[in-house]
Amino acid sequence: MSDTKYAYAVARIRALENGLFSSAQIEQLLSVKSYEGALRFLTEHGWGDADTPLSAEAILTREKAKSWETVRDLLKGDDAILAVLSYGDLYHNLKAAIKDAAAPGSHGNVYFDDCEVDGARMSKIVAEKDWQALPAHMREAAKEASETFLHTGDGQLCDIIVDRSALAAIYECGKNASDAIIRDYAETTVAVADIKIAVRSQKTGKHLDFMRRAMAPCDSLNIERLSQAALGGVGAICEYLEGTRYGGGAQALKESPSAFERWCDNQLIETIKPQKYNPFTAGPLVAYILAKENEIKTVRIILTARLNGLEEEQIRERIREMYV
Repeated sequence: MSDTKYAYAVARIRALENGLFSSAQIEQLLSVKSYEGALRFLTEHGWGDADTPLSAEAILTREKAKSWETVRDLLKGDDAILAVLSYGDLYHNLKAAIKDAAAPGSHGNVYFDDCEVDGARMSKIVAEKDWQALPAHMREAAKEASETFLHTGDGQLCDIIVDRSALAAIYECGKNASDAIIRDYAETTVAVADIKIAVRSQKTGKHLDFMRRAMAPCDSLNIERLSQAALGGVGAICEYLEGTRYGGGAQALKESPSAFERWCDNQLIETIKPQKYNPFTAGPLVAYILAKENEIKTVRIILTARLNGLEEEQIRERIREMYV
């Protein structure tokens, strides 16, 4: 797609960005005290379609689909740049299919169909062990994870193999990308995932080999030093992070688990915000997809909190930063 075509697409995205929730609108949603009222607030603000049921899952699923449909339409077939954004869903389908193949119906798995290999096809590939039918970047991990789960029944080990492969695929795609936003997305995604692994491993007493197997290398972190820090406790993790570009994560970690989770999600928004001022690349279109997914995650947090009767303060500390 030429720069002029991007310019038109970006102009359309700029108009759509006005429909994204600002912090002020998130405050308005927070002021709605009932779960049902919050759902009505969303529909009144254009979430879902006229025939979408008044349920959180239906509304949020449709809202995500609408953002992808819009951007794909604007890219007019030149949407290979979006593939990496769906790797999370693609690799989720692989994990779900491996577990379903071993024990059909017992895992209650949900599949995503808006990615390179949908749920039905992934199930068939895994059941037939037709690994060559998968994208090249996931074949080896698919075979290893499938065999591991069949022989050990260890769901966590299966997840580690697949999740690490997903991170490696995202990073490789970023390294080879001509668009800066994909490079930045890959770096941030992998680094934040590694930091989360370190923090969770420290909390659950995981050993060094576990972390080495779970983390994926990236330029902005030394995963060996991060793993060693995790063995030394939260303080050691914070000390390591303070010497990197992710020093804010150390402060959030000291504050609370919710603050840390919020910080992790906010890193991606900080990464994509410069795209607001970039009119001649696909960057703003990718940023719109990521901003919408962040918005949906924030709304999901609020709805879940309302459903579970959480206090206002507990909800607020979970709220993500908005793109607009």
